Amino acid sequence: MIPITKPTIGDEEVAAAAEALRSGWVSQGPAVARFEQAFAATVGAKHACAVSNCTTALHLALLAVGVQPGDEVITVSHSFIATANSIRYCGATPVFVDILPDTFNLDPALIEAVVTERTKAILCVHQIGLPCDLAGIMEIAARHDLPVIEDAACAIGSEIRVGERWERIGKPHGDIACFSFHPRKVITTGEGGMLTTSNADWDQRFRLLRQHCMSVPDTTRHGSAQVIFETYPDLGFNYRMTDIQAAVGCEQLKRLPEIIVQRRELAARYQALLAAIPGLGVPVEPEWARSNWQSFCVWLPAGRDQRQVMQSMLDAGVATRRGIMCSHREAAYAPARTWSCGIGPGSCPCAAGRCQRLPHSEEAQDRTIILPLFPQMSFAQQDQVVAALHRALFE
Repeated sequence: MIPITKPTIGDEEVAAAAEALRSGWVSQGPAVARFEQAFAATVGAKHACAVSNCTTALHLALLAVGVQPGDEVITVSHSFIATANSIRYCGATPVFVDILPDTFNLDPALIEAVVTERTKAILCVHQIGLPCDLAGIMEIAARHDLPVIEDAACAIGSEIRVGERWERIGKPHGDIACFSFHPRKVITTGEGGMLTTSNADWDQRFRLLRQHCMSVPDTTRHGSAQVIFETYPDLGFNYRMTDIQAAVGCEQLKRLPEIIVQRRELAARYQALLAAIPGLGVPVEPEWARSNWQSFCVWLPAGRDQRQVMQSMLDAGVATRRGIMCSHREAAYAPARTWSCGIGPGSCPCAAGRCQRLPHSEEAQDRTIILPLFPQMSFAQQDQVVAALHRALFE
């Protein structure tokens, strides 16, 4: 079986985890601090704060920019459900706008139509590692004085061109960027997340909130020659990363340049091989963006049944995944007032399971599949994937 992905983990990660275990400090501690410093240097950020996963990172980012119950946050439905869920954790309403079908990312031209007096932020997504149009989004955000949070869960190592320079996603180019280290991502710590920002006050806020708003961190108390009593001045969360995860993360960051090179080579080869399949659509990389190719998502020819194609490929020993989900179609978003498409808060007024405002998002979920791509993938395996896809479509 050719898997959809496979983490790149070696003896270095095993040794780093063992060293953290032997150190006696296995929760949030010195290894987390080293990982934060290394991550900030990797993406060019002033501040990086490690947390338990990207969902918790998104939650803290929204809280830091002031999202409260009754507010609205503009985002996409076409993303893993955590994007929308993080908004609802704040008691706010996600306002979904449609995507650009060639990049699977938020269409900036649709933002202003849904800005209201309740809009508190824009939460954009760098879907499957392909950077979204940050320049277009930031221009609109500036006109309306709205903070921009980047859901960069999939985008470690991706780049955008700023003037004559290529810069890593995560600098950040919005106000806060949030990353994931889930096993399906380009680098992994098993679970884990990171927030990057240029705002020192927000970074300090993240560090308080992730540890129950404890006034004095564990590392300070344990290293003090005097007894210190901490206080808890505000409601916080247990969103900490462990030193075991962080130790693995430090080793994973060292692999990142090679991993990106390998993924880009495989993606370019897919582009060439798949060009011969009639009616198949491949992802488009804008001239101002460099994807890390965390996933390779293709449009099936019109009229092909997504599930049947996937089953045929599975029978041939090739794993796939359906196109990115749409949160508004899930039962968790069926109750009234859980989301909006700009027409008004509440359940979608269009036909059941369909929204006239989100046609590209829904079509992308229904007509795309994600093909296997991982650094250890051989050209022979890639040829097998393409052959299985061709048979599934035409035999």
